[in-house]
Amino acid sequence: MAIVHAFALPLALLAVACLPVAVAALICADELIDRLACWFAGHRDSRRSRRVIDRLDRSFEVDALAREVDLTEFDRVDHPAIERIAADLRRLGDQRLSIAGRSRLWQDAVLEAYDDRLRLASRCLGVAEHLGDLDGVDLEIERVRVEGELQAAGLILPSPHAGPRQGSG
Repeated sequence: MAIVHAFALPLALLAVACLPVAVAALICADELIDRLACWFAGHRDSRRSRRVIDRLDRSFEVDALAREVDLTEFDRVDHPAIERIAADLRRLGDQRLSIAGRSRLWQDAVLEAYDDRLRLASRCLGVAEHLGDLDGVDLEIERVRVEGELQAAGLILPSPHAGPRQGSG
């Protein structure tokens, strides 16, 4: 019995000393279990998405289409930088608004160049446009719509009613 009492006191002190460690382990275990559950759910969703994509690829025969398409064409840059396009649009926009005393040929050339730059900017920013399919008032309406879409996408264009711009000097 004396041996039991000799071990009881050190075991009791060890239990009291380890109590904070046990509480911390319980708290951390909760977080580890939560992280493990989140990882498992993400992994399950990823696998499910891969299966759906594979099923869609098989149903649309994507491999056959990918062999026919030259993917290097998508890497080729066939247009100037968006900053250059924006500068051209601002310059042509100013010229377009001040065409009153110019010849009809000059007016048509400015409008054609402006529409071309609108098409390039639309392609760069992913904005749908139909400038090549329209004429007359419909073309003017489409220009205004495309300008608005480009401005919403972050391109800064001068307002047609803003008047002449002030010099910064």
